[in-house]
Amino acid sequence: MSYSRIPVEHLATALEPAVRQHLPGSGDGRVRNLVRTERGFATETYLFEVEDDYGSVPLVLRRPPDLSLFPDYDLLRQVLVMQRLAETPLPVPTVAWLERGDNPLGSPYFVMNRLEGQAPSDYPSYHTAGNYFEATPEQRARMWWGCVDTIADVGQLDWRALRLDFLAFPRFGAGVIEQGVNYLAAALDWACEGNPPDVYRRAVAYLRENLYEPERVCLCWGDARMSNILYDTDFQVRGVLDWEIAHLGAPESDLAWMLFLDWACSEYEGHPPLPGTPSREETIAYYEKRTASAVRNLEYQEIFSAALLSIPLLRMTHRVQLPPEMNITGFCTARIEQLLG
Repeated sequence: MSYSRIPVEHLATALEPAVRQHLPGSGDGRVRNLVRTERGFATETYLFEVEDDYGSVPLVLRRPPDLSLFPDYDLLRQVLVMQRLAETPLPVPTVAWLERGDNPLGSPYFVMNRLEGQAPSDYPSYHTAGNYFEATPEQRARMWWGCVDTIADVGQLDWRALRLDFLAFPRFGAGVIEQGVNYLAAALDWACEGNPPDVYRRAVAYLRENLYEPERVCLCWGDARMSNILYDTDFQVRGVLDWEIAHLGAPESDLAWMLFLDWACSEYEGHPPLPGTPSREETIAYYEKRTASAVRNLEYQEIFSAALLSIPLLRMTHRVQLPPEMNITGFCTARIEQLLG
């Protein structure tokens, strides 16, 4: 039996049989309050509750978007990462089930538990709205260092013992840096239908000309930023989210991603970071002390981060044919130009 992808207004009804099948004791469970969140765009995310005579359980459903934004998008990849990270102290959601075959929802999807906590705002920037904006300077610093601590903890996990070797890209080269750059080049061509803008061609050329071997290979969260962390009311980390682009790479990769995106939602948008936000220099010094290792090639990784994040944005621009005034890759382009210059 095959199905076609169903619209959001029919998701709750289509999901109920699977809920009753996969959740013990939910034989008469009903899906309630299903709503799409604004989190991310590479994966559609929906919050809902399962109600029965005994109470309510908050859950999360994730499925691919209508338009694939990465050439190798695979729900199984992020599910496996979360399942294996569940063996660590890192607070990640627990996957209830994954459906990859024909099903009433009309697309692959997975369901996971919903962790408590609140994430800083994505849009608008957490420097202008949300729990980071509303916090005191001391509380903001606690949130910031919690994110840096999470990045350090992820990078120090034993990815071999966790059976995460499948995150490598051996078909794209010998070492993890070369693999990442060659993947980036191929993905840019895919997103732009063979004609990426000149700034991204120059970025790839720079990255290829300056390939290096990291001191060690580590697990990289990929989308490392405060907006992917759930904080409790005491501003402590309670959940680490969004593992779509987890990969094996250099230790400085996640730190570069965090700093690039903080620049994008503060300086690039024309307003300074909020009081209590540690500086770039303070962040690097803290990370080096926390990990007992020197940060190297940070700007290299920022260029890589900006180019990698541009892939889904360029894909949308080309496939949806957005008007020129909607320059959704502007912050990526600006940071690459700044660093190359």
